[in-house]
Amino acid sequence: MDKKAYGLIREPERKAFSLKTLLGFLGPGFLVTVGFVDPGNWATNIEGGSKFGYELLWVVTLGTLMLVLIQHMAAKLGIATGKSLAVNIRDHFPKPVSLFLGFSVVLACVATDIAELLGGGIGFSLLFGIPLWMGAWLTLLLEVFLIISQRYHRVETIIVGFLGIITLCYLVELFIVKPDWSGIVSGFVVPKVGRESIYIALAILGALVMPHNIFLHSNVIHSRQWGISENEKRELLRYEKMDTILAMTLGWVVNSSMIIVAAAVFYHDHISIDTIEEASATLKPIAGVLAGLLFAVALVFSGVGSSITSSMAEADVITGFLGKPADPRSTLYRVAVFVTSIPALLVILFSIDSFRILIFSQVILSIQLPFTLVPLLILSRNRTVMGGFRSGTVEFIAALIVSALVIALNSYFLYTTMTGGG
Repeated sequence: MDKKAYGLIREPERKAFSLKTLLGFLGPGFLVTVGFVDPGNWATNIEGGSKFGYELLWVVTLGTLMLVLIQHMAAKLGIATGKSLAVNIRDHFPKPVSLFLGFSVVLACVATDIAELLGGGIGFSLLFGIPLWMGAWLTLLLEVFLIISQRYHRVETIIVGFLGIITLCYLVELFIVKPDWSGIVSGFVVPKVGRESIYIALAILGALVMPHNIFLHSNVIHSRQWGISENEKRELLRYEKMDTILAMTLGWVVNSSMIIVAAAVFYHDHISIDTIEEASATLKPIAGVLAGLLFAVALVFSGVGSSITSSMAEADVITGFLGKPADPRSTLYRVAVFVTSIPALLVILFSIDSFRILIFSQVILSIQLPFTLVPLLILSRNRTVMGGFRSGTVEFIAALIVSALVIALNSYFLYTTMTGGG
């Protein structure tokens, strides 16, 4: 006899939505969001806005929609298994494959560190007139101090505060530059890409859907108590979705604002921008001293905030693939925080064209992205791994489309680069 059909076994009642519970669960998504309003985004967005106006706004919208889906799947993997994506790859993939994937994501982390430390260094240089290398060192020291000396929830609060400051600065800049809103609407809804803009479009995408952030979300989601039973986890998964959607939407607003400001100020007046420093210097006489100051302040908070989250991701990835606990008090974790910063500091010390390096670093992230997405899809569809949280058909097909689109864009980018169109 089917007891459930006859009402002898009652399904657990769905609890009413609780604002207090939501506020308690907000945080992990915002920690991830500050990673895609990082200095790499500044470089790609300024380049895209100054060269192509509002034409590439659709890439930000598309990337954000992709991000919501992928980040939700990463968080759900962490909730269902109690393990991060790095640990799950180590546990469920052949060792050679696991080693390759781990190595590739560490390279992506190095590229990320270049963007974060370089951006923070430029921000400090603009604000206080200090050399770039000194600003990068200052960014690194602040990042390490905040990671090692603070508890996770305190770091989370600091990052949310940083994100709020960045958002406020750009919203004020939008008010100052008075953009063409009809052109903005067209840029959001009409996809355009060509041989000249594909490089920047791909860099914008790589700066939004960042591989290390996918690994990070699957790990920091464990900072919340998700219960023991599947029903408890499923109930609380609603709040994770809201956290992810709210945080990603805020990131969409900031990234769109970056392109809009660059388009309104530089593209409108046919001004070519080759460095972030030049963007700041040009912004002041055109949009005013306040706009230039807000630009520098937001860049500092972006560099320091995103360097914190990228270093947390790097440490989580390295400890996860080595099968060690992600404990900030352990020697391995603390060494991992420094390890990927060394190549970044060397690049900053000896490089001349910082703007090109920032954009190139984002392209590296986009090229690595399929090697993060494919394992995530495989694990999310595996019933043995996910149990009742296995991805449904609609979610899985949507994720397949996202992955196929990323791979297609990468292939087109490589083709145009090899044939001289990039």
